[in-house]
Amino acid sequence: MKQESKQQFTASVRDFRLPRYVEIPNVGLYLEQATKYICGYLAPLGDFSLTSSMISNYVKKGLIANPVKKQYSREQIAYLFFIAVAKSVLSLDALSAFLQLQQRTYPLDQAYDYFCEEFENVLQFTFEVKDFMEIRGEDSSAEKRLLYTCIVAAVQKVYLERCLEAIVSGEQEI
Repeated sequence: MKQESKQQFTASVRDFRLPRYVEIPNVGLYLEQATKYICGYLAPLGDFSLTSSMISNYVKKGLIANPVKKQYSREQIAYLFFIAVAKSVLSLDALSAFLQLQQRTYPLDQAYDYFCEEFENVLQFTFEVKDFMEIRGEDSSAEKRLLYTCIVAAVQKVYLERCLEAIVSGEQEI
């Protein structure tokens, strides 16, 4: 990438942070509000968009619960953040299995915050913002390894696409 555009993207990755569970609004967001909220956080990465119709489809498929009075709760928004990232590398059936696994093993707030920390950690390491990856959590459960693998796959996809875009636009050589 050109030095200037690389520095801009590196700065956006350095400053990238997902809201932690307690920071997600607990007042209930309508479909359009939920879509804008999630996409606003994920926009710097480019590839993790959600549309209203996608969210409605995730409700129909049972990936998230039906909204109450057409409003999406903190729990549903947390799931949608994960789905937005994971959908780039997992099928709907695999996403469903992943969410069921989480529900059997970790409380949502704990699982979601771990996802956020690990996603930011892998993202910053992959895009060379950090020279090393921080060790997260005390245990190394099979569930955490699966989540880590999903995150690495999603981040590597973003990295590959960013590099190819830069090559095609002449900003980077092979």
